[in-house]
Parts: sequence; structure tokens; C-alpha cells
Amino acid sequence: MHRIAVFASGKGTNFEAIVTACNNAELDAQVVLLVCDKPQAEVVAKAERFGIECFAFNPKEYSSKEQYEAQIVELLDRAEVELVCLAGYMRIVGQRLLSAYGGRIINIHPSLLPAFAGARAVEQAIEYGVKVFGITIHYVDQSLDGGKIIAQRAFEYDGNDAEQVHRIGQQIEHKLYVETIKKILK
Repeated sequence: MHRIAVFASGKGTNFEAIVTACNNAELDAQVVLLVCDKPQAEVVAKAERFGIECFAFNPKEYSSKEQYEAQIVELLDRAEVELVCLAGYMRIVGQRLLSAYGGRIINIHPSLLPAFAGARAVEQAIEYGVKVFGITIHYVDQSLDGGKIIAQRAFEYDGNDAEQVHRIGQQIEHKLYVETIKKILK
């Protein structure tokens, strides 16, 4: 059985979708670690309910990104993690983590990359006036949302309600992330 770590910063809906897929044997995997940079985030409580080890940290308590990423790498190594899935993790991955897990870190992003990289992707797309939105899963490298694309799924929306776009996108994200993880693990 494959061993996965999920990194998240918020509600944890993708975390929950991945854990549920593992628990239902849809994925031949187990989520063995949650890494969260916001100790009060909802995802931390979800990890506790699922009985999954959680490393919830405050980056400001460390002298550098290198320092907290060294601790994360130690935890990933100890848990024998094979794949790292970023799921709403709102930090740029640094060189320490990339050196140890490069090629084994994937991210989900709420746009059809390379368009609208970075934060506020949906809002950027609405401001631009797009009519086709989407979800991208890509490998993480040193660039901002610029790693090799693994999967994409588009959907049409003609409006300006960012919350509605996020709701539609999340329904797609949960399925697409699980499908993509399944392909990668094979």
C-alpha cells in the first residue's frame, strides 16, 4: 500500500476526498501524514477525526523556511511517504523540500494553467472575463504553479460569482485529484 502525505492550509475538502478514497479502497494508498501551516485550520480537526498524524506548525516560529522544511522532510522520511499532495497549501515549496521530494510532489490549482497562476486564480479569471474555467494538477518545481501538467479539466461558467466558481471547481477537484493520484501510483 502506498503512503501519501497531504499538505493543506484551510478547510481540507481535498484532504477529506483523498482520505475517503483511501478508506474506500478506491486508492491503494493510505494518508499517513497531514502537514498544515495554520494550526487552527479546519483540516487539522479532520485529520484528528480520521486518526491521521498531523504536523501543524506556525512558520513564524521558525527562523527560516529551510528550518521548518527540514523538520517536514524528517517527518516525511520517518513516515516513508512516497507521494506528497498539496491540497490548498498556501506556501511556496522551498528548495529543502524540493531537494528531498522533487518529482514526488503534486499540486492542485483552480485554473487552467499556465493561465492565472498564484493566489486568487478564480478572481483573476473573472476579472479577465473568461468563460471557461478549470482545474489543473501539476508536478511542483521551483516555479510558481509552473511544473509539468499532469491533468486538467475545464468547465464553462458565464458569470462573476467567485464563490459559485469555487463550488463548481471543488466538485471537479475532488474527483480529478483522486483519479490523478491513482494513475500516478500505478
